[in-house]
Amino acid sequence: MKLGVFTVLFGNLPFEAMLDKVKSVGVEAVEIGTGGYPGNAHCRPDELLEDQTKREHFLRAVTERGLVISALSCHGNPLTPQTEFAKESHDTLIKTIELAELLEVPVVNCFSGTPGDHEGAKYPNWPVAPWPNEYRTVLDWQWNEKLIPYWKEIGQFATHHHVKIGLELHGGFLVHTPYTMLKLREHAGEAIGANLDPSHMWWQGIDPVAAVKILGKAGAIHHFHAKDTFIDPDNVNMYGLMDMQSYSNIQERAWNFRTVGYGHDLKTWADIISALRQYGYDDVISIEHEDPLMSIDEGFTKAAQNLQGILMKESLADMWWL
Repeated sequence: MKLGVFTVLFGNLPFEAMLDKVKSVGVEAVEIGTGGYPGNAHCRPDELLEDQTKREHFLRAVTERGLVISALSCHGNPLTPQTEFAKESHDTLIKTIELAELLEVPVVNCFSGTPGDHEGAKYPNWPVAPWPNEYRTVLDWQWNEKLIPYWKEIGQFATHHHVKIGLELHGGFLVHTPYTMLKLREHAGEAIGANLDPSHMWWQGIDPVAAVKILGKAGAIHHFHAKDTFIDPDNVNMYGLMDMQSYSNIQERAWNFRTVGYGHDLKTWADIISALRQYGYDDVISIEHEDPLMSIDEGFTKAAQNLQGILMKESLADMWWL
């Protein structure tokens, strides 16, 4: 396994200064944003697609520091009825897949997206209950008319370009659980898999170790985010796990994102890391820092320190005792 980081947290630094900074903390892999919600501070697909010399310089800056690129990430919503953002999300995804092939980056991370509830809708609609029955009608329409056709096409495009898609299982989007991930994969093909982030499992009430087992058995884990969640039981009783309060309302929220080790202990994280290797994912563990109680530097550094103690970096050996 390799320790990685989603570099958007250092978007204020020039590209090579960012690489030097993460390298100094012991990071071995970088996940780089190309647009959408993560922005493109360190990687502008239009420029790199058009200029081989720029691509070579970009890649050399990474490799000469002994780093690799684990993924290019362009989280957006290509299915939203807000047409301008849908087009931007789709175009960025297509360009990112093309760029990933040229840079020999194995995975492109993104969201599945969420459409509206009919063709004339104005905003996305995320059904979360099976009754009243119209919610099921909406959900079936979204899957059959929007989600499956779109990702079938993208899956074929990604396969043609020798790239895998890592969909982050994130609330608010149609693919947000192991079940919805595997359901879409059945229709869209094996190029479509998960960018598994335990933080989004915990707040949905899903055990991340169980999620690793379910998805790992299907070979459906393409990338992994390391981010924690603290769940406040008192606030859960008030607001429930579907808490819609702003992330800035830290004291009142039912749950908050935390850096690795500050929501769950390192034994829990060791169990997750062990399950990943046991069920077929032995690749990059990419830190995503969104802890509201820590600075960028402190949250990132503590996550790196905590993970370095539990990652298994050597190749699997024969069972010498048998």
